[in-house]
Amino acid sequence: MKTVSNVVRDYAHVSPQMRERVQRAIDELGYRPNMTARRLATGRTGFIALGFADVAIPYFAELAHVASQRAQDFDYRVMLEETDATIEGERALIASSEAGLIDGMLFQPSRMSSAEIARHRSLIPIVLLGETPAPLTMDRVMIDNVRAAREITEHLIRLGRRRIGFVGHEATALSDTSRQRLLGYQEALAAADLPVDPGMLVATPSIAAVDTAGAVRAALAGGWEVDAIVCRDDLAAIGTLRALQERGIRVPEDVAVTGWDDTRMSAVTFPSLTTVSPDLDALFSRAMTLLLERINGYDGAGRHEVAPHRIVVRESAPSPHG
Repeated sequence: MKTVSNVVRDYAHVSPQMRERVQRAIDELGYRPNMTARRLATGRTGFIALGFADVAIPYFAELAHVASQRAQDFDYRVMLEETDATIEGERALIASSEAGLIDGMLFQPSRMSSAEIARHRSLIPIVLLGETPAPLTMDRVMIDNVRAAREITEHLIRLGRRRIGFVGHEATALSDTSRQRLLGYQEALAAADLPVDPGMLVATPSIAAVDTAGAVRAALAGGWEVDAIVCRDDLAAIGTLRALQERGIRVPEDVAVTGWDDTRMSAVTFPSLTTVSPDLDALFSRAMTLLLERINGYDGAGRHEVAPHRIVVRESAPSPHG
């Protein structure tokens, strides 16, 4: 049984002769893995859930892709669960999590508070992703958003930019993500003795690029003067590039622009985007390792860990040395 499992999962430690014999039998019998039998034999389903706001958001689409590829290395498959970024959706996701369907969950909340998450006792292990404060009882993996925002702002300062705006945060209630990125932006300005001015901030009604373009368009019409812009994410940066181009403002000659997430489209915008690149592979791998430890019985206090990131420099805010 183990040898068949190794061949099905394409493990390396099977001899070519044995792999050929097993594969021939699989083809002749039309064999397919039986998940019900697997659960009866091991007590595991071989599935985890990945819960987040919306797969249409490029960051989550790329996280889902990494998860589906890398989960195989842990002998697991991934089920995607969307919450539509609503408190009701997040509560329903956790409330409906059942050990009979999945063995554990990776969950990136955007609305539920740490206290509410802490009060919930799921039937399955859960590891949190992202910037929302995590309970002391649960594991969480994230990148250091404050540090990354500080670094991307410092990059613009090294380019000689002195009127640096911030675009893309929520117009009403700030998310934890926006709060941390604004803090890092502010810290970099203060350290360089540059003004920290609320008038340099442009909020948007949604994360859609078209809404960002509208917000930046209105700000420019109202006299907003900047020589660089830190965008909350790549979608905000794309909307910003559109609004600047419409007014004949050159990027990066007149205004340098940075994004966040290093999504695939950031390399093909015009100009291509300088952006914060989270290491999604490292983030998922560490989160999956913590989840498997929970699945295997670990019941200690939460481990809160930070995955690496880097600044990818492209045309929209090139290196000061070319």
